[in-house]
Formats: sequence, structure tokens, C-alpha cells
Amino acid sequence: MKRMNFNKGFIPCAVLSIIVIVFGIAGFITKGINFGIDFKPGLIEEVRVAPPVAEVTYSGSAKVAMELSAGQLDLVISGLGAVNETRSFNFAEFTTVEALANEMNKVSGVKVAVKNGSFPSTKLFLNSAATNQLTNSVLYIYPAGTSEITTDDVRSALSDLQGIDVKQLGQGADASYQIRMGTSEGSSQNDMQEAVNQHLYTAFTESNVAIVKTDFIGSSMSNSIAYKSLLMFVLTVALIWIYAAFRFHWDFALGSVIALIHDTLIMITFIVWTQMEFTTTVLAAVLTIIGYSINATVVILDRIRYNLTYMNDVKSFTPILNQSLSDTLVRSILTTVTTLFAVVSLYVFTTGSIKDFSLALIVGLLSGMYSSIFISSGFIQLFRRTWRPEFGVHHSLKNVKADE
Repeated sequence: MKRMNFNKGFIPCAVLSIIVIVFGIAGFITKGINFGIDFKPGLIEEVRVAPPVAEVTYSGSAKVAMELSAGQLDLVISGLGAVNETRSFNFAEFTTVEALANEMNKVSGVKVAVKNGSFPSTKLFLNSAATNQLTNSVLYIYPAGTSEITTDDVRSALSDLQGIDVKQLGQGADASYQIRMGTSEGSSQNDMQEAVNQHLYTAFTESNVAIVKTDFIGSSMSNSIAYKSLLMFVLTVALIWIYAAFRFHWDFALGSVIALIHDTLIMITFIVWTQMEFTTTVLAAVLTIIGYSINATVVILDRIRYNLTYMNDVKSFTPILNQSLSDTLVRSILTTVTTLFAVVSLYVFTTGSIKDFSLALIVGLLSGMYSSIFISSGFIQLFRRTWRPEFGVHHSLKNVKADE
């Protein structure tokens, strides 16, 4: 391929990257990182608000649990004096709430009071995070896609509580709401959960509130996760440095590591200024980009090593570097673009943490391609100018000098 003068872009790109990273540091100081519950102690609860389509009770002596999946509803019956069994009700057979209720009422002790019998059985969910036990409890079956509240309504219901953050998951009538509450001195998980739920029950009535998922992270666990995440990042970069140093040369390895740190800082800058929630899923995206970026960089380094051996007619390192980047440019672009097809699809068609994961990957992929070409190569050229090491093992190149 025709040799392009990539070296002319090394200094402008380095200046641009420094400006962006300084901008990120300023954002980190002024705005901070929006740490998710994985890194910050507290309660996280996902709720949906909708009027129930049926109310289920049980009056027998056995233990009965109700479980609902995409295709069927199961009643798990156990306990002393009872026949241990699972009664399954397939939605392909019982297509409406009324048909489902009529069949469930045939189970001894089970009573289903129907509120909206015409609703399709395939679009139902339970208050599963609270309890799925029918014994001594009333369980409600809820219809998906019927919510009439907004994120502002949920925030208003919880406005009396301190340290509350509400995030909408999904769109329109099918939305659920992720509620996060930071810990305060003397508060326990049960106290926090009861306070949140009571406010929701007061605002929307208890029967209309379905608790989909509940998690609690203690302070010691969140600190441990943060420490282990940082340690994992440092060890990953160190191992990549060692690998590149053994396979290539110390200055190649150093340029590669600088590019990895550059990509990480660019992603952190994006996360800070967009206030994307930094969770373990986003951390996985950062580590994924480290692996992707070093792979793209290694391809270029391998071509540089090849050209160091066989370009015997050159008297400086810069033409070798430019030729190597020209040789691998098409591959670098095609690899990134084809990977972006999949990642952009994830971003468009998913929600929640996967959407954040894919968005972080998009930024990292673009940064990784850019840094492999301009940042890593620019620093390698700088090191060769400064220390003037021998280019390689080929005897005819042992006296080649770096650019003056």
C-alpha cells in the first residue's frame, strides 16, 4: 500500500488527547463519577406500578409458592400432609387471565379473584422480589405495558427521603423504575427498604406496586469491589506490558501501555461528563476495550518488526513506522467497523446496563483504533528518537539511526 505520512499527525493528536484528558480530570473534580450500587453502599430496588389483574390467596395447610415465567405459571406445593408436586399452567392453553384463574381455582385451597379477565396471560408478572409464597400471603398478578405513571411521579413519592436516585428502565407504559438509596448512619437494609416501600404504597396504593428486584450492598463489600477492580486493572496492564516487552521491545511495550491508559482515560472522561452509571458492567466494557486495543496495537507492532527486518534501504525509523501503519490501516478500520455493527445494534435494541455497556464499548472502540495508530506509534517514535536503540536483530540494520 502507498506509504502515508502518519507521523505528521502524532503531535496534533497527542495535544488533542491531552486536552480531552484534562477536560476529563476537570469533570472528575467538579462532577465526580456516578458510581453504581456495586461501588457505593446502599439499597437498589426495581419497581413497576400497575393495577393488578388478579388477586391470589391460599387457605390450605401446605406450603404453596407461585412462580411465573415467559410461557407458564407454576404452583409449587410442598409441606407435611401435602403431596409434593408442581402444577403448571401453560399460557398457550390458558390464553387469558380468566381462563388461567378458572384452572388455578381447581387447586385445593387456591382462590383467584379476577379483576381484568380479558388481559393476555403472556403479558403478566408477579411481585416476585417481595415474596412468592402464597401461604399466609396475598399475591397479585400484574399486567405488563399498562403503567400510567412517570419518573417524576416516583421521584415525587420519595421526595421526603434523603439520598434517593430514580432511573427509568424501558419506555412508556412498559417502564420500570430503579430506585437507589445510599446508606446513612444507623440505617439497615430492612429500614431502608421499608421506608421506600411505604412511601410508594402511600402514593400508589400497596396493591399497585410490584417490587421486581431488590439488592443491598454493604460498605465493606463496596470498598472491596472497588479495590479489587482497581487491582484487576493494574494487573491487566502490567501483564500486557510484560507480554509486549518479551514479544517485541521495551519501547514498543511502553507505547502500547500508554495507548491502553489513554483509552481508559478517554472512556472515564466520557463516563464523567455523561454521568453514566459506573457499574461492574461498565467496568467490564473498560477491560474489554483494553483487550481489543492491545490486539489492534499488536498487529501494528508486528508489522513494524517485520518492516524493521526487510526494509533495508531506509536510513531512519520514521519511514518504517509510516509504512507499517499504511500496511495495517485497512485492517484496523475494517475490524473496528465490523465490531461496531454488533455493538451499535446492542445499543439500539437494549436497555439498562447492557445499553450503558454497549455505549462505553462504542467510545472505547473508536478510541482504541485512534490510539493504536497515533498515540502508541507516536510514543514509540519519540522513544526511538531519545534513546536511539538498535532497530532489530537483522545485521544490516544495526547501524540504522533514528531521525534527527
